[in-house]
Amino acid sequence: MKEILIQLEHCVACKSCVLACAVEHSESKELFSAIFETPPPVARIFVEAGEEFNFPLQCRHCEEAKCVKACISGALWQDKESGLVHHEKDKCIGCLMCVMLCPFGVLTQAREEKVVLKCDRCPDLDIPACVASCPTKAMSLEEVPVHAREKRKEYLTNFKEQWS
Repeated sequence: MKEILIQLEHCVACKSCVLACAVEHSESKELFSAIFETPPPVARIFVEAGEEFNFPLQCRHCEEAKCVKACISGALWQDKESGLVHHEKDKCIGCLMCVMLCPFGVLTQAREEKVVLKCDRCPDLDIPACVASCPTKAMSLEEVPVHAREKRKEYLTNFKEQWS
C-alpha cells in the first residue's frame, strides 16, 4: 500500500495542502466557488509549524487504529485489503471518542454537524489533493520500501562525500 510520506526539511508551512484538501472536500471542488459555500469546506490535514521543522499531519490510517476500536456506531472501519480507515458520515453519532483516542490529533469535527471528519486519501483522485498541491514536494505518495531504498541511497551518497 502506498503511504503519504513527508520530508520535513522541504515543508515551508505554506498550507497549500490545507487549501487543496478543503477545496477537494467542497461541494463545487473549485476554489472560488468553495469560498462562498455554506457551510465552508473543512480540510482534513493540519500543518503544525515548529522552530526547526514544519509538519503536515493527516490520518495515518494506522494498522492498529484506535479510532476504529473506539467507534461504537461502526462509522469508522478499516478496509482489510487497502489498510485505509474509512468513515461513514451517516453512521457517525458524534460521540467524538475517536477524536479523543487518535494519537496524532488529526480527526476533526464538521462545523455545522456533530460528526467527525478525517482524511479519506481523496478516493476520486490518483494522487491525494494535499500531495499534488505541495509546491516543494515535501509530501509524496509512495510505496514504503521504495522510499526507504531512496533514503538509504541518499545516506550512502552523503556518507561517501563526507569521507572523500
